[in-house]
Amino acid sequence: MANCNKLFLEYDENLKIPKAKSDNLRDSKETLRKRIRKSFRENHPEYKPEFYIQGSYKMGTTILTKDNICDLDDGIYFLREEGVSGTTLQKWVKDAVEGATSTPPQHRKRCIRVIYKGDYHIDFPVYYFPEDAPHPLLAVKDEDIQESDPKEIVEWYRNKKGGEEQLNRIVKYLKGWGDNKRNKMPSGLAMTILATENIQYNDRDDIALKDTLVKIQERLDESFSCVVPAVPNDGLFENYNEDRKYNFLNNLEEFIDDAKVAVDEEENQLAASKLWRKHLGDNFPLGIDENVDKKEAALNESIVGILGSTAYTQKDGSITGDIGGVKNKPHRNFGG
Repeated sequence: MANCNKLFLEYDENLKIPKAKSDNLRDSKETLRKRIRKSFRENHPEYKPEFYIQGSYKMGTTILTKDNICDLDDGIYFLREEGVSGTTLQKWVKDAVEGATSTPPQHRKRCIRVIYKGDYHIDFPVYYFPEDAPHPLLAVKDEDIQESDPKEIVEWYRNKKGGEEQLNRIVKYLKGWGDNKRNKMPSGLAMTILATENIQYNDRDDIALKDTLVKIQERLDESFSCVVPAVPNDGLFENYNEDRKYNFLNNLEEFIDDAKVAVDEEENQLAASKLWRKHLGDNFPLGIDENVDKKEAALNESIVGILGSTAYTQKDGSITGDIGGVKNKPHRNFGG
């Protein structure tokens, strides 16, 4: 049926952060780190910040949203015993980055967010990490600090991934789907866990995605849960109400239905690409208005004839097995 593998590889490229934006993001991160170090050195010298990039940026699964936005998580670690409350520690970080951009920084529950309007944002989760503590202690706004180890998530993902680059792409496709649908779809972390735990590898990305979606649905039918494979092992679906749960599962079922038609039934690549686009958005490229599988099969047949010295060039320039033409000599020049 309609092979859309090349379209998915192009879609993967469309999800990547452009080099100019990536360079700006990296420069902004370094500028903010300098501001934070300077502020703590001058105002809270007993607290020395250390930094560790975490999340999707570390795993290589960051995507560019349909609004042309991306993000980066840069953890701030204080390698010392607990002192001021986690909320106060967050406020000190907020004070340090105040004025860095035209948009005021946000004091969110689990991080301080610095917004570069219309471009990207950088989140700074804040941790205590005493020498004898088994895991870092995350500052949570207006709550007690909590054990949380983002490095464990990165290590878990890398161990699961091994050398399989297709997993990175499937994660990004699911995140692209969630970004396109929105309406409280699962977080990027949830999509990453679902993809990693249910990945169905295939030489073609369209088949791999379809089969992975089916496996995810089977898993969620057994138990609607998604547990973070790292401390604090929290359940990402625990606070979903019935409306949010239904929205996700309904979107999943509709995606699977169209994916099955695109992979198993539709012969026209353009028609198949439009089915994928319904769920992945306009960043997914449109295909060719023809039966690409049939065309490829004919080309392969022609190649076999050429290599086997059974092909003939006709007056119109076509190459067939019709002996009425000029017989081709066998060769192994595959061209581009």
